[in-house]
Amino acid sequence: MSTSRLPRIVQAAFAQGLLPATATAPAENGRPWPVVLLTGLGAWLAALPLLGVVGLLFGDWISRGAGLYVVGALLLAAAVIVLRARDVPLFAEQLAVPALLVGGGSLGFALMRDFSTQTGAALLCGVALGVGVGIARPWLRVLLGAAAALLLALACAPEHWVAPNLTHRFWFAWHLSLAVWLGAMWAQRSVLDVGARARLAAALESLGAGWLLLTLAGLAWWSGMTFLVGASLGGGLAGEVIRDTAMRRSLGWEGAVSQSVSLLLALLAALWAARLWPALRNPCNGGVALVLMALAWFMPALGAVLLALAVCATTSRWRLAAAAALAAAWIVGAFYYQLQWHLELKALLLVGAGAVLGALAWLGLRTAGVAATARSATPHPPTARALRIAIALSALATLGVANIGIWQKEDLIARGQPVYVELAPVDPRSLMQGDFMRLNFRVPGDARAQAGGLLTARRPHVIARRDARGVSTLLRLDAGTPLAADELRIELTPKAGRWVLVSDAWFFKEGEARRWEGAKYGEFRVEPGGRALLVGLRGANLERL
Repeated sequence: MSTSRLPRIVQAAFAQGLLPATATAPAENGRPWPVVLLTGLGAWLAALPLLGVVGLLFGDWISRGAGLYVVGALLLAAAVIVLRARDVPLFAEQLAVPALLVGGGSLGFALMRDFSTQTGAALLCGVALGVGVGIARPWLRVLLGAAAALLLALACAPEHWVAPNLTHRFWFAWHLSLAVWLGAMWAQRSVLDVGARARLAAALESLGAGWLLLTLAGLAWWSGMTFLVGASLGGGLAGEVIRDTAMRRSLGWEGAVSQSVSLLLALLAALWAARLWPALRNPCNGGVALVLMALAWFMPALGAVLLALAVCATTSRWRLAAAAALAAAWIVGAFYYQLQWHLELKALLLVGAGAVLGALAWLGLRTAGVAATARSATPHPPTARALRIAIALSALATLGVANIGIWQKEDLIARGQPVYVELAPVDPRSLMQGDFMRLNFRVPGDARAQAGGLLTARRPHVIARRDARGVSTLLRLDAGTPLAADELRIELTPKAGRWVLVSDAWFFKEGEARRWEGAKYGEFRVEPGGRALLVGLRGANLERL
């Protein structure tokens, strides 16, 4: 809360009799943030040798029996006492944060050692919430709330992480986490809305913020990699997430249940928003709700996020509402990687939803303009006119950027010289993965090493020697020296933390994997400056596939 709003709120509370006349606003913390940051860094550095001494003196006792429980409980108790104090020195306050982490880590190690993963995570979740209520630092409560939500998700995970229903168990865990947050917010509003319990209500607010942020992140993670981010990150974890997204969409009864629940939660979100915001009770907003409910049916994590967005927006938790909106956009983008759908159907669904939403927005603006005209006799209200202009400019800018990119690619295909580069083996050896094929071109190893980091002002180029057939051999990194008659430059592209030749994947229509199994060369179009585009794959004799 800003300091400019606090005096007005206090005066309003005096006027309504919510505060006694002797009440005073809390004093501002006069510590500049650089001082807090440097003091905290000093406390962390001082904690490291102390932890080393404790480990050397009591290491054998700690590693066996109840030693970890004793050390963890003592450190947590000391940290809570320090963090509850008001006039504690800043250094001591910052020293309590490492003690809090070490105490929680000690208890966590002991619980995971003596109990199952699920039981240990559930017990740690309770410890994190209890510590969060006990301390008086909102930012630490947010972090503890996020940690508690993660521990709850781990408590719901199966014992063996290779279980076939792992993804559905995590779907259940994140929805259970959302239900807990909704229950806490209801209790805060209905049960704790009295002055005597204000401290507990404030603790729930901070803990709930961290809990919800982690839940939103978990729902987005469960949905898989979002549009373009997966392509930018390339292989590794991004590729695993994309493939896992495809596997988890084998819609059995679990899939039908998750879709139905998502649809129901989206409906609840619409009803909640319409109940608290009467202005939404019109046909246009009803149409928007129907579109979102349809999307929630196809995206089993979207309904929960829409409900969180509705609750946060209607209760003026705007930062959390922005986080929920970002999670919703991520989940909609992740629909691109649902590989059991044909790309044409996915595009048709999203384009249709966008067209309907655009039409509803236009109709809503027109209706609002007519109503404003009837009230003020103004032909075109300035606000409605500005919104129409902004929408038109945004549409033109989007079309302009897209068509400029298309024109550049078509010009490169038409004017660039054809170049063929041999494919190298890729790990795993099976090149086919879903509806795309992993590619690996023979870029010289020294060129990869000498290209440096990815954050460079200019992309590196590799020198290739081109024979009479157009087949090119990549030789070395461009050092600026003159080229021979049969040499050319090709620009490298950053991908998954390394430099690749234009792309490391070739996407094709579902069901055409056998067509591309005989690929031996990648077909490029290269302009004189080195900019290149992968346009196809060729066989061993440069035949079209």
